[in-house]
Amino acid sequence: MKKSTVKAAKTPATAKKAVAKKAPVKAVKKPVAAPVKKAAAPAVKPSVKSAATVITALLDIGFGNTLYIRGEGPGLSWDTGVALDCLSDDQWSIKIPASTKPLVYKLLINDLTWSTGDDYVAKPGQKVTLTPTF
Repeated sequence: MKKSTVKAAKTPATAKKAVAKKAPVKAVKKPVAAPVKKAAAPAVKPSVKSAATVITALLDIGFGNTLYIRGEGPGLSWDTGVALDCLSDDQWSIKIPASTKPLVYKLLINDLTWSTGDDYVAKPGQKVTLTPTF
């Protein structure tokens, strides 16, 4: 019987692996966003401090009755009246909070009987003394 021999595959003895050279990395510039400009703060108007409007009515409406006011302004309505403070037998007064608009109003006895004539108008912060007629 014959001996079989296995021959090993021949390889080049000094084979060098080829090393691929890497290309130099180029720096990539990212797009730069334009700086965001902050909007300037709106100019602040100096606050106009208006004083409260004081209305005083000189009128004796009789014991047990109350004088009311209705109108357009802070705390006022044409539908329901606000009672004035009785300072004496013939003096009634109310202090309406500060406003920037004129106060338009009318006086009523017991919030039922309207004073005669046109509506009264008071500028903001004004102190008004009047004698209404009914």
